[in-house]
Amino acid sequence: MLVATLNVWARHGDWPSRRARLAAGFAALGPDLVALQETTVLGPVDQAAEIMGDAYHLAHSRRRSADGMGISIASRWPLLDVQELRLEGSEPDDGFPCTTLIATVDPPELDDVVRFVNYFPSWAPSQEFERERQAVRVAQQLASLTGHVVIAGDFDADPDAASMRYWTGHQSLDGTSVCYRDAWASCHPAAPGHTFVPDNPHSADWDWPYRRIDYLLVRCASHGGPTLQIAGCQRTFDQPDTVASDHYGLIADLIPPNTA
Repeated sequence: MLVATLNVWARHGDWPSRRARLAAGFAALGPDLVALQETTVLGPVDQAAEIMGDAYHLAHSRRRSADGMGISIASRWPLLDVQELRLEGSEPDDGFPCTTLIATVDPPELDDVVRFVNYFPSWAPSQEFERERQAVRVAQQLASLTGHVVIAGDFDADPDAASMRYWTGHQSLDGTSVCYRDAWASCHPAAPGHTFVPDNPHSADWDWPYRRIDYLLVRCASHGGPTLQIAGCQRTFDQPDTVASDHYGLIADLIPPNTA
């Protein structure tokens, strides 16, 4: 099962050129599940459909900014259920649509359903407190769900942040703790894996304090690590002829344990 995530940067920049790169890139990658952040869905405009084409089932967040920006999920399999969990932000968010989509799919190759989560917390560097609260709220909601849980998204926090340490089982928050495996760290423990960098030609931030802010996470069982083995994880849309957003993306290959 190939899962991918990318912040597509809405319709900023040269959108027709970026759209062509994104559509070609995803067609070449062939992911089964995709979490897209900063998609514009407004009136006749459906940016996720423009990118992914007709081969995918789509779900869009209801919570969106005034210009239609929010998040979307694309799946090769039918979406059995989609829930949205609106996240409280803070006054400086100024309409930023913090939210989470939780989609249930039933891949035929797996032994259980997959809860695929597109997570979109507060964005500003000064809002780690909000991201901590949002992480706890989403984790508590996911704890009640059976099956495999895969979280994808633009977390706007680097691995040392309290919110990310919480997700990966390195610290508790608000008297709670969880453990998800970071797909990039599982496959590349010594590589930085930066996804938001100043030398990206679309970047407007010359010294953003965080560099690795996009993640694919798999919920861990009591033993053996993640319930789905992470067979590989790579950055996407990160080469001069493929860059199509102010973020780089990620794709991971998830397989049943002990089959590699």
